[in-house]
Amino acid sequence: MAESHSLRLVQSATAVQEQITRHVAETLKARGYQDISPSLLGFLGALDCGTNYGSEIARRLNVSRQMVAKTVKELVRLGYLEQADGPGKQKQILFTGAGEQLMSDVRQLLVEMDALLSQQIGKQTLERAVSLMESIQQSSDLTSDW
Repeated sequence: MAESHSLRLVQSATAVQEQITRHVAETLKARGYQDISPSLLGFLGALDCGTNYGSEIARRLNVSRQMVAKTVKELVRLGYLEQADGPGKQKQILFTGAGEQLMSDVRQLLVEMDALLSQQIGKQTLERAVSLMESIQQSSDLTSDW
């Protein structure tokens, strides 16, 4: 069987994302955010700071607009998002004050994780890993030659 670096890269990146998201969700719960799950954090992390629209979110996350609408409804119920009339039939999706505070707390937890990772693997190693991942992400269309 052929060995694939791309497969190992995807598996490792996915595992790291899941570990970080799970850790952040567990820490947030311990700090009083009882209703936050890793999946809700993943959804919120895909939103822009300003105005969002369901169709854009669906495209970004590669999910159906119905799934976006269901998740937005839940996050509105929890008080982290709100909806407002937008152009045409579209609804604007915006962070509430509570949602902005949650995301600020998430960013602070990620800074704390940076410090921990820097201690465990070294600051230069962490910076190099991030740089390499960004290079891969920004590379030209990987499928154009297939």
